[in-house]
Amino acid sequence: MGGKAKSRKSRRDPKSAEKRGPKRPSRGSRPSKRAIGSGLKESSARWLRRQANDPFVRAAKAQGYRSRAAFKLSEIDDRFKIFARGRDVVDLGAAPGGWSQVAAERVKANTSNGGSVLAVDLNPLDAIPGVTIVCMDVESDAVVKEIRRMAPGGIDVVVSDMAPPATGHRETDHVRTVALADAALVLALEVLKPGGAFVAKVTQGGSAKELLTALQSRFASVRHFKPKASRKESPETYVVASGLKSPK
Repeated sequence: MGGKAKSRKSRRDPKSAEKRGPKRPSRGSRPSKRAIGSGLKESSARWLRRQANDPFVRAAKAQGYRSRAAFKLSEIDDRFKIFARGRDVVDLGAAPGGWSQVAAERVKANTSNGGSVLAVDLNPLDAIPGVTIVCMDVESDAVVKEIRRMAPGGIDVVVSDMAPPATGHRETDHVRTVALADAALVLALEVLKPGGAFVAKVTQGGSAKELLTALQSRFASVRHFKPKASRKESPETYVVASGLKSPK
């Protein structure tokens, strides 16, 4: 009774812990849902989790593209063959530059007999190899003059991935997106060569009917296309118009 109590040995042997090495992260190398966006608003946290788990986001980073949207334009070109070596392209609302990167690759900009790419955006972009950046409002009168000055022979392809800031109200977002596509078409008709092509983002809804009618009256072929890189829950789709008719 009066003896010293025996000290209890630790159940973990330090030497055995050293042999086991560092603890492996759970679920491979992916951070947990709690770790991603910890301390942020739930909407922001959801966005971060979606980005972390998006294969197109990971592929864009791995391949050096500035956005996952680059794969949308790649799919459009794979399907409709709007680009070719030597063609001249205007990318409207170009920031952050993923579409301009794809266009420059596919028209072989900065190579012998290669094409050119003009990236137009109100916000400045970091330099992109083979791309000329024009910091202007795509809806300004001056932008058409600037494009004509830089490409006096005309443009072969005009592309637009422009979208307004989301309001959360589907019909409002639809109307605003189609309005931007309308503005892109107005510009395109001013600078495109006969036979040229036009690509623009739209969303499903009634406001796109007038745009579709205008496209069908001016182009030989008008198609809708939703790339696999577009998120399934997104209402976005793309109009791809080719074969601009000569004005009567």
